[in-house]
Amino acid sequence: MGYVFNSKDAGAYEEWFDKPENRFVTELEGQLMLNMLKPMRGETVIDIGCGSGWSLLPFLEAGLSVSGLDPSQHMLDIASDHLGNRVDLFSGFAEELPFDDNSFHNACLVKTLEFAEDPEKAIEEACRVAKNRVFIGLMNRHSLRGTGLRVKRIFTDTIYKHARFFSIWELKQIIRTILGDVPISWRTICQFSTARGRISNRIECSELVQRFPFGAFTGIKVTLVPRFRTRPLELPCPAEAADGVATGLARTKWR
Repeated sequence: MGYVFNSKDAGAYEEWFDKPENRFVTELEGQLMLNMLKPMRGETVIDIGCGSGWSLLPFLEAGLSVSGLDPSQHMLDIASDHLGNRVDLFSGFAEELPFDDNSFHNACLVKTLEFAEDPEKAIEEACRVAKNRVFIGLMNRHSLRGTGLRVKRIFTDTIYKHARFFSIWELKQIIRTILGDVPISWRTICQFSTARGRISNRIECSELVQRFPFGAFTGIKVTLVPRFRTRPLELPCPAEAADGVATGLARTKWR
């Protein structure tokens, strides 16, 4: 079991979200998810580690059928207050999802792997329950923001003491190890600051700028490739036919 947010953590996150600059960051993350996944209206999506539910709003606004899962009941209670019955909320862990294979068109892990006990298993599970695409959003280890958080946790009591930070290349290697040579694409946002405004938004949404690998938030899209299990097909062969084949082979050998 990874780190589960308690009531204090949940309250602190809500206070963080109330700040306009942080809402702007969350909106950018939502735009990035939709731009990379390109889901069709009416498709299903599961947000694994949905927290207080703010990351679900972009999918609702895009007309998707949305579900969220989180191990923290405190976070789920807040999500339920925010979203009511517009989403299906489940309690559970990313490493053991309570869903059948291919239950959703898309699956998301947004700032979830950092706190998972077994990130590799969490990715494997997300790919199991999704049939089209998986989006992974994470705090970039090699960004200024990521470096600052890792330094800060040395001196202060913060939830990031429990977090594992990933780089783009590390996560791509993990995905390749699990899934093989599947299509993977990535983008980053929050390159410079959390300044708000039309100009800042245009810069952050530029595909050229998002190819810069050191933005504070990284989005990785995995396009799933169908795989089929096969087994040898046993064909009935009468004993007389088998003897005839064996005799024929023997004659052929000695000619």
